Amino acid sequence: MIFSHISDTHLGFVQYHSEERENDVYAAFDQAIDISIKDHVDFVIHSGDIFHVPNPSGKAIVVLANALKRLKQNNIDSFFILGDHDISRMRATPVPFVYNNLEFSKYIGNGKPFVYKDVLITGFDKRRKAEIESFEEDFARVDAEAKKHQGHKILVLHQGITEINKFAGEINSVDLPKNFTYYAMGHLHEQELKRFSHLGGPLAYPGSIELTSSEGIKETQKGFYQVDISGQEPSPTWTKLDTRPQFSFKTSIDNISNEVDAIYEKIKSLAKKPVIEIKITGDIAEPGFVQAQVSRLSDISLRCFWRHLSTEQSNGSVFIDRPLKIEDEMHRIAKEILGSTDMANFAINELLPLLTKGNTSEASQAVVDNFTRFKKGVEHAAIN
Repeated sequence: MIFSHISDTHLGFVQYHSEERENDVYAAFDQAIDISIKDHVDFVIHSGDIFHVPNPSGKAIVVLANALKRLKQNNIDSFFILGDHDISRMRATPVPFVYNNLEFSKYIGNGKPFVYKDVLITGFDKRRKAEIESFEEDFARVDAEAKKHQGHKILVLHQGITEINKFAGEINSVDLPKNFTYYAMGHLHEQELKRFSHLGGPLAYPGSIELTSSEGIKETQKGFYQVDISGQEPSPTWTKLDTRPQFSFKTSIDNISNEVDAIYEKIKSLAKKPVIEIKITGDIAEPGFVQAQVSRLSDISLRCFWRHLSTEQSNGSVFIDRPLKIEDEMHRIAKEILGSTDMANFAINELLPLLTKGNTSEASQAVVDNFTRFKKGVEHAAIN
């Protein structure tokens, strides 16, 4: 028996205001589904951040519907939990629930264990730091259920593990239930596969299926896991997706011309036009000269940016088309003003889209709901 473990698809994500980058995300997701069908997997698990925002575009909704329909047509069931990007602070039904209600896919983020083809599966939606303490009782409950089950047991979570990423970590591996044979994780965008002696099986992050703005520009691979559970021990195999190349280069101002020549040779034959970033050190007396050199790459790249690195590594950006990391800058400023990553995510991902559409009443309700949720989290933490 084999299943696919996919995560952090962020359907609807638009980078650089580029339709090509939006389509890159859809193409990567469709690849993962097509490979799963071709390899005749028994089922598919999605471990959260299905969409990039809680109120996704119609195109993103249709792309997911078509993918789930293809799975159904090939007798492949699928299961999902919600990540923080899927959950709205407003009193609204999350969009992915539509697929559950239409029986295209099964929602498993409520922590209720069930058995599918002799495999026990349970999952929990994303919980923010103020809610983490509530996992203790829930984990004990599902661990007791897992201990009684004789076959494989899969736990699906959208949380950061501290031992893997101390900055994005929210819980420790020792806090997890011990009796599961596979831990299907989401949230971290880098692929990771860890085995802890105190856990009953491997803990796996497939990573995001495409580079997002939070990851920057870099040369990397994206994909998902196919997990063989035919034997006593799960055997995860990471499957690479064909995604758009992205490269970050560093050079001095004195060598900029030669560096651009080398980059040109490296990327000229690529099937997909890459995204390019060039970091330049040294004293730039004539920005126009640098711009002229870098622009030689514009015809064979989707986006090409350069930035000057000062001796203190602070930088200002000059760009060919649009700013390189406008989304990152918005989050940085929001976090600086609000003093909280959660509040910054709420402001940018939920409140701002409502306000730009003129939905002031919905925005007001979102603020009230967000405050209520925050207050309950503080009260719960105080009690514990």
